[in-house]
Amino acid sequence: ERARDYLHKTGRFIVIGGIVSPVHDSYGKTGLVSSRHRLTMCQLAVQSSDWIRVDPWECYQDTWQTTCSVLEHHRDLMKRVTGCILSNVNTPSITPVIGQPQNESSQTIYQNNNNVSNKPTAAKILGKVGESLSRICCVRPPMERFTFVDENANLGTVMRYEEIELRILLLCGSDLLGSFCIPGLWNEADMEVIVGEFGIVVVPRDGADPDRIMNHSSILRKYKNNILVVKDDSNHPMSVVSSTKSRLALQHGDGHVVDYLCQPVIDYILKSQLYINASG
Repeated sequence: ERARDYLHKTGRFIVIGGIVSPVHDSYGKTGLVSSRHRLTMCQLAVQSSDWIRVDPWECYQDTWQTTCSVLEHHRDLMKRVTGCILSNVNTPSITPVIGQPQNESSQTIYQNNNNVSNKPTAAKILGKVGESLSRICCVRPPMERFTFVDENANLGTVMRYEEIELRILLLCGSDLLGSFCIPGLWNEADMEVIVGEFGIVVVPRDGADPDRIMNHSSILRKYKNNILVVKDDSNHPMSVVSSTKSRLALQHGDGHVVDYLCQPVIDYILKSQLYINASG
């Protein structure tokens, strides 16, 4: 949520959806429980969200998938569902976001809840942009032409819906960004695609400074403009959000686990007796 809020504040983006993609069981990370449990926990964590969904595709593959292949899967899925070519950071698309317009008539979209406010916002653009592309590519949205008026998103006062560029970005912590600097860990061709064609949204983590990390990698320096670092001004810094910290807290009976997890997830962990160490 905070990453989305930051992207909105930049005036460059309207976030229409988020995808949580749990890693395959064969990834081999220490402490990783079965994808059956991880999928359920992720679904419980986002069950009250109207814009984030969990995608099981990565878990259902025969083996572990690279980050690059997962991003490409979601890009290809959106191509099929929306009937458009998605833009990337190097070659902005001139193709309509939702197929070709079926007619020349335009409908103006405003947010107008009578007594609330007459000021238009991005929240109601084309029914929340085709109801967030029908929950991020679950159903094909209607193909029509619309005009909307949008002041808050800083994208211009009047704009054709089909002129919006649809993009997929990788959201990660600065610790993952730092792993790009470890020789031999990442395939360089994959790094070029991830940073050069998609782009990254980075949440700062303890002890991992994104700017310093970017200066230590030629590829990250090359595509520095494609890397957005989320600035967190709240009293509860995003750097505390960590799967590793959550597992350790659970193993040691640390009550601060409530800082990281929502109650339905905690209840599921207790019921399924997950993350309990050998000593009990």
